[in-house]
Amino acid sequence: MRVWMLVALLTVLIGLLFFVSPLAVLAISSFVGVMALTVRRPLVTLAFLAVYLPFETIVLKFTPDDIYVYARYFSEILIYLLAAVVIWRLVSGASRARSTPIDLPFILFLVILLASALINAVEPSIAILGTRQIIRFILIFFIVVYLRPDRAYVKRLTAVMLVIVGAESLVGLTQSFVGGPLDALLLPSDARTFGEITLTSGVTQFWDPGSRIFATFGRYDRLGNFLYFFLLIAVGLFYEARALKDRRDLIPLFLLGIPALILTYSRASWFAFLLGFLFIGILIKRDRRVTSAFVTFVIVVTAYLGVTGLNVRFITEAPGQTLVERFYEAFSYARWRGEYYGLGRVFWMVQVPMTVIPAAPLFGFGPGQFGGGAVAALGNTHAYDRLGLPFGVFGTEGIIDNNWFSLWGESGTLGFIFFIWMYLALLRECLRLYRASSDGFTKALAIGTMAAMLGIAMNAFLSTIFEIRTLAFYLWMYAGFVVVLGEKEKGRGPGRL
Repeated sequence: MRVWMLVALLTVLIGLLFFVSPLAVLAISSFVGVMALTVRRPLVTLAFLAVYLPFETIVLKFTPDDIYVYARYFSEILIYLLAAVVIWRLVSGASRARSTPIDLPFILFLVILLASALINAVEPSIAILGTRQIIRFILIFFIVVYLRPDRAYVKRLTAVMLVIVGAESLVGLTQSFVGGPLDALLLPSDARTFGEITLTSGVTQFWDPGSRIFATFGRYDRLGNFLYFFLLIAVGLFYEARALKDRRDLIPLFLLGIPALILTYSRASWFAFLLGFLFIGILIKRDRRVTSAFVTFVIVVTAYLGVTGLNVRFITEAPGQTLVERFYEAFSYARWRGEYYGLGRVFWMVQVPMTVIPAAPLFGFGPGQFGGGAVAALGNTHAYDRLGLPFGVFGTEGIIDNNWFSLWGESGTLGFIFFIWMYLALLRECLRLYRASSDGFTKALAIGTMAAMLGIAMNAFLSTIFEIRTLAFYLWMYAGFVVVLGEKEKGRGPGRL
């Protein structure tokens, strides 16, 4: 039977050569192979996705146009395929229904999105794309919970991801020395479209070559997001390691990762890491060394202003900006004022609660209508025109660089509340697992994930971070790991892989 299936598949692939390019046939055949693997070993596909995503941008940069659409949505299609495998297992009885801390708020959030789309008469295709933009990575959480990976799987995958963090950091540090030539090789500058839909907008290098590192991520802030997430996981592992050797093994990672994080010049990533680190070091571990170091840091930062006479109020971004200037610019009134009148983040922090929410307080304007990536990709100006507002940041981008407020604008106050409910429920689960577990790795994963989630919550005011695959995927995957390991701590144990 298998021989006949193989013959039939080869016949179909050969027939496709008369209609599409050989590269397209290769892409299709590769996907069929991955699909077969996913059906049989879904956890392997999950691990593949985790390892692949940090390199996806550089892969897409060198992908030919005739198969770009396949490559662009390859990772996302695998997520839906994993979801389909989970659903099939439930329907066939191979797996049983499970409860999670976010079941009820997630269902209510979906109900609100549907109600919002109907109330605002959102075109079905736009509503589907907008909903997909919001929930596609949340599906990873449920996939993990139902696939039930064991502790050994989570530990191996985490070790692999930390190796990737080290490799990406090394590439980034090399960038800082090589400069422009390596930037040009790694930067995905070309925009790619499919009809009227923007597949990839391309990255404009508005910073000096070699001044901000981004490795294979295409943008310095995305590298920073990836680094701080896993560095906080590593901080948790460092604190909970029982053997001195295990702690020493993490030192090379910190020696590579922390300088790389600094050289991204991504302030949001700096502050997210600092917030998560202080949460672990001061609130969780009560480490006096961390408290002393933080107090010293604050004193030095304050004293520097007195010694140098640096006028923070007037600092704005400029070519050749130093690390010190980049840091203090975050507190500059001139920068805040420029962002408001330049239609940047500050403008939308003011306009969303003052203008957008009062116009649709309960249900918002509907999925795909305001502030997020779907709006930008579709060029959908409907809500902005109705409100008399510019089309996102700078009046042209569609997105508003504030994921919390874009969710608020699209799903209204009700949807906003249910999303926050989900997030708080997961934070609570992380804390519960940390307190209940007697296993060092499990405790480390719990506090590391919680610290990263706190950093992400802050970052969500500064970007569309819940939609960025190089962070959102790992957020929901590790949240799923925490829930699964928590069930093991309760004595239920993980199911068979």
